[in-house]
Amino acid sequence: MKKLYGIGTGPGAPDLLTIRAAKTIENTNVIFAPYNKGLNMALDTAKDYIEGKKLVLLDFPMGRVEREDYIKAAKIILQEIPQGGSGCFLTIGDPMVYSTFIYIMEELEGFDIDIEVVSGLPSFICAAGESKVPLTKKGETFLLCDELDPSILDRVDSLAVLKTSKNKELVLNKMSLNNFTYTYIKRASFKEARVYKNEEDILNDKDYISLILGRKKER
Repeated sequence: MKKLYGIGTGPGAPDLLTIRAAKTIENTNVIFAPYNKGLNMALDTAKDYIEGKKLVLLDFPMGRVEREDYIKAAKIILQEIPQGGSGCFLTIGDPMVYSTFIYIMEELEGFDIDIEVVSGLPSFICAAGESKVPLTKKGETFLLCDELDPSILDRVDSLAVLKTSKNKELVLNKMSLNNFTYTYIKRASFKEARVYKNEEDILNDKDYISLILGRKKER
């Protein structure tokens, strides 16, 4: 039987790649990763462990991925992993959090392949440590989202909003109107990481690798 590991490479800093992830990568036959034009954080994070291995880049059109793209990727994975061998699909953060791997895993159901997940440190966890903003305290409700729906803000105490590079002003306005403080973290875990709380600084920053943490103000 073939085996596929979904490996979370963490938020980007190589020293936050888990020991289990590193050992798994070293012991597999082929490495899979999404093809990104330019920076590929997952590959950069794991580069010390993939040298000399076969690398297969899977194409997912930015912003317009259809089910056919996941089906095609699943077929390539099945083809490239040798019988009795194993492969790794590398993804930033954790494979079970807003990851392409989730959809590939679904398309592989029913095929003769064993799937195992190797968890990674999600960016919002690292960002909370970077900014010293608690994600949630005892008795609180925490929301993780990539699109903020203001209608549910009255039911949560804290939140993390991912993928904020294009709609930061809207997110900040929604949070302010619903009595939330906000903290913007870019490049969490990197040496160039920055934490901003001022609205002007947040809106002026254009870094794609960023997120916003919010907490409801105490009354």
